Amino acid sequence: MRRPLTLILLLAATFLVWLATKPAPPSTTSLTVYCAAGLKKPIEALAKQFEAETGTSISLQYGGTGTLLSQIQVAKQGDLFIAADDGSLADAQRLNIVLESLPIAVQHPVVAVKKGNPRGITSLATLQATKFALANPDAASISKVTRKLLGPQWESLAAAATVMKPTVSELASDVVIGAVDAAIVWDSTVPQFDGLETVELPELKDHRENASAAILTATTQSPLALQFARYLASPNKGAPVMQAHHFTPSPGDPFVLKPELVLYSGGVNRPAIEKLVQQFADREGVEVTTVFNGCGILCATMKALDATSGSKMPDAYYACDVCFVPPVADQFPEAVLLTETAIIIATPKGNPKNIKTLADLAQPGLKLGVCNAEQSTLGFMTQAMLKTSNLLDAVMKNVVVQVPTADFLVNQMRAGALDAAIVYQVNVQQVAEHFDMVPLPKDLGRAIQPFAVRKASPHYHLSQRLLNYLRAHRSAFEDAGFIWKGESQPIPSDKLPIPEYLKGAGTS
Repeated sequence: MRRPLTLILLLAATFLVWLATKPAPPSTTSLTVYCAAGLKKPIEALAKQFEAETGTSISLQYGGTGTLLSQIQVAKQGDLFIAADDGSLADAQRLNIVLESLPIAVQHPVVAVKKGNPRGITSLATLQATKFALANPDAASISKVTRKLLGPQWESLAAAATVMKPTVSELASDVVIGAVDAAIVWDSTVPQFDGLETVELPELKDHRENASAAILTATTQSPLALQFARYLASPNKGAPVMQAHHFTPSPGDPFVLKPELVLYSGGVNRPAIEKLVQQFADREGVEVTTVFNGCGILCATMKALDATSGSKMPDAYYACDVCFVPPVADQFPEAVLLTETAIIIATPKGNPKNIKTLADLAQPGLKLGVCNAEQSTLGFMTQAMLKTSNLLDAVMKNVVVQVPTADFLVNQMRAGALDAAIVYQVNVQQVAEHFDMVPLPKDLGRAIQPFAVRKASPHYHLSQRLLNYLRAHRSAFEDAGFIWKGESQPIPSDKLPIPEYLKGAGTS
């Protein structure tokens, strides 16, 4: 009896060892991509390339753009939608079925004819004198665009068409086999078919549309979907394949599996953006290192880095005020104004020193805290406003502490070490029950926070998506106490609205 039992125990032990050492099955991931039919060849090639490099399988579904939009609405699943034109992308956005989008190619409408243009087509009139084909505007974006460009001329053109097909590929095939003499397709379609050439029509030749990869709202794996979208849009991965298939690639960031983004931000912005930046990083599947400090320190750091190694420069910069963008305008030539906050005098609850104006900060024996003028935006602005009010020497005699960021001053006031401090309103907004806030004159007491992307950043487009993500979350800024300005258009750095009292104060 012992031998069979011993054998069983030995076999069991061997099985357990085998289980422990058995290689884990390879992890498989997959993406479902809805792709406009005209982009089939390059997207198919890039999907195979991406799968070989990453192990992620890509399931591709092709069709006319309008048809695909209907499918996505019904299916309510999938990861990416590759649209052939801006209008279809806008339709998808209105239907709330896509979020981020990355342009991958530029194309425009042309007429496809056989080599040599045997029917001599040079205009809409000569086109209509032949057998020609159009795409169904309800199914394919090429005809939606053409209809918009031609306006009233579209109806007579559509009425004269020999046939309407759902995709540009089918139109081009009909020209190849001689079923029709010509068809209006994308310029990128023609070189994909032997024996065809392009005719440019005056009404169409100057118009350009972006083909874009957009992330579906239905996706449950946005980091992977965005990784593939970045791959398609990249100059080192997507662009060569797009060019090989006769597409004009759109600008994009060089592809890396997990980009590392560096954001410099003034300390005042921290309550609003810290969680948002992490949410963005998680969604994109990237690393974002955020450096919070006084803008004087940040600008000095950027100048030092620029002099040594440009690759270490931050990709984006969210300043405490417009006055601290000009010092680095050569790297950040334009900015978007995101938020505004008041500059105030904070006192303990009840305002025991009865402070009502800047001049009251000069009263004997007052313990005042300010930010350092060399290190921070607020310190620089405080110094300038005291100087323009002829109070600089009188008030600075009462300063017992100067710090890089205003949150330090708030902590010291909570500890009872200060009678007053000049801070941003948002610094005390969340603990307002402990403070009184004394307003300053409107021409002095406000700071506007601009966001800028470094023009030479290798992650320029990723940084722009971070900006877009922040702009899509207005409530987070307002909840933190900021006044929202994020609907504004980009402003050249040398045109930023610098307050009069700061002009000539110098930050460089």
